[in-house]
Amino acid sequence: MALEFDTSFDPAHGRAVTVAPDVLRITARNPGPFTFHGTNSYLVGRDTLAVIDPGPEDDAHLETLLAAIAGRPVSHIFVSHTHRDHSPLAARLKEHTGAPMLAEGPHRPARALRIGEVNPLDASADLAFVPDVALADNALTQGDGWAIRTVLTPGHTANHAVFALEGTGTLFSADHVMAWSTSIVAPPDGAMADYMRSLDKLLARDGRLLLPGHGGPVTAPGRFMRGLKTHRKMRERAILERIRAGDRTIKEMVAAIYRDTDPRLHGAAGLSVLAHLEDMVARGLVATNGEPAIDGVFVPAG
Repeated sequence: MALEFDTSFDPAHGRAVTVAPDVLRITARNPGPFTFHGTNSYLVGRDTLAVIDPGPEDDAHLETLLAAIAGRPVSHIFVSHTHRDHSPLAARLKEHTGAPMLAEGPHRPARALRIGEVNPLDASADLAFVPDVALADNALTQGDGWAIRTVLTPGHTANHAVFALEGTGTLFSADHVMAWSTSIVAPPDGAMADYMRSLDKLLARDGRLLLPGHGGPVTAPGRFMRGLKTHRKMRERAILERIRAGDRTIKEMVAAIYRDTDPRLHGAAGLSVLAHLEDMVARGLVATNGEPAIDGVFVPAG
């Protein structure tokens, strides 16, 4: 199934945009190769609100959020995961509103660091964030005229969660599913096997509209997520073909597979290839000496 990305998105920086009944989107002005036009924060409700993903540490974005809140009570602040473009503003928003912060938990890697390994994504992690309420899978949080169900979706990060607005078919998909791009899955922060299991978990739900952490909505979620699965499987096959053709290092594979990709993203592409290789080694498709590593040598299994 072909995967078609939608990059036609107006971020409307500095103002709130209605994207569903009683749901406003406010996009932070933090554009970049990994954030597209910026991070989307959402306000849910009419009289007493929930905020989903307050966003990066940014004074202007905080002012825009408070203007959109317009003096209404805020009862909950939900955080999908602890990358610096999603969670840091939660603490300051709590100071203004008194609302508790809810998330799966503090930041942690998907697996333990190996001897001599350095996490290249440490700089992007919000290590200071600690939720007031730790959310379990399927937890239902009741608000004023709304209810939000937590769906834990590890993969992009170990503590990633998406939030389903009960009774509407709307799901806030954060960085797990986005219309404009695939999600970055980069060890040791994330894990490909976890990501694929979480994708199947969302496919089993009756979602009709996905509101992601970056970019515009996904309006045909089932078809799009099946396309994401196919895309990941095709990437896995491409990696296996490169290894069978004689490539032995991740650098060689990235040069061939991502030759048409923005060079600024090649570092992330290398980590994505490593995520696939970790999964492929575990499944016995590829072999390497010791644990899979970014500077490792990979050969066909058997």
